[in-house]
Amino acid sequence: MGIVSGRVCRVRLFQRFSFHLCQSISIITTKMSTPHFTEPTTHYWQEILPASHIASAPWKYGVPVALPDSRVLVLPIRPLNNGKDEAVASLLVNQSSIPVVAELGAFLTEKVKEFDPEVIIGLPTLGLSIAPLVAQGLGLQRYVPLGYSRKFWYDEELSADISSITSPKLGHKKVYIDPHQLVLVKGKKTVIIDDAVSSGTTLKATWELLEQVGCEIIGCGVVMKQGDRWRKVLGEERAAKTVWVFESPLLRKVEDGWDVRS
Repeated sequence: MGIVSGRVCRVRLFQRFSFHLCQSISIITTKMSTPHFTEPTTHYWQEILPASHIASAPWKYGVPVALPDSRVLVLPIRPLNNGKDEAVASLLVNQSSIPVVAELGAFLTEKVKEFDPEVIIGLPTLGLSIAPLVAQGLGLQRYVPLGYSRKFWYDEELSADISSITSPKLGHKKVYIDPHQLVLVKGKKTVIIDDAVSSGTTLKATWELLEQVGCEIIGCGVVMKQGDRWRKVLGEERAAKTVWVFESPLLRKVEDGWDVRS
C-alpha cells in the first residue's frame, strides 16, 4: 500500500511539474511571438480624420501624419526585419478606401501642377494606383505605366534593376518600360509618380532608365516621404525636383512604443 501511495505522489508531482513547465513555456512563447506595439492593418487607411487626432511620439500602433489641409491620416507601424528594432509607418494605397485614395491623388495633383508636365509616368506597383488620378487631375487623357512583369515583346535594354525597403537586394527584380510606349515619352516633359520614397534606390534606377530612353524628367511626385536618406541617393538636383503629400517618420523601438529615429 505504501509503495502504491508513493508512486501516486510521484505521478502527481510530475504532473504538477509538467503543468507549470508548460505554462512557463507558453508565457515565454507568447512574449516572443507578440510584436512590439503592432497590430493588423485591416482597418487602417480607411478615413481621413480631423486635425485634432494629431499626436506626438512615442506612438504605440499607428502614427498620425498631417496632410496639406491639416487633417490626419493614421498609418500603421510595421517593424523592419533587420534585427535593429526599427520600424516604418506604412501606406498601402491599394488597400486604402477609394475616398482616401481619391483625396491623396488630389493632393498630389496640386503638388505636381507647378511642373506643367506633358506626360505622367507611374511606377509599379503602388504608384499605378495614384498616377492615373494625377494625370486625370491635370487634364491629361492617359498616363504611361511601368511594370515589373516582363511581357514577351519587352526588351531587356529597356529595363533597370531595382530594390526597395521591402525588397532590399539590388537586382531582385526589374522595372520595364513597354517599347510600344516609347513614342509617348521621348522628348516629353515628364513627371514620375510613385506612392513613396524611402531609400531612393528604386526611384534613382527608374529615373536613370527614363532619361536614357529620352524622357525629360522635370519632376517627381510621391504621396509619402519616409526620412531623408533618399536625398543623397538621388543627388541634390533630382531631390530638389521631388515633391510629396506628407512625411512619415522612420521609427525606433522604445519601451512604451515607437519614437522617431534619424
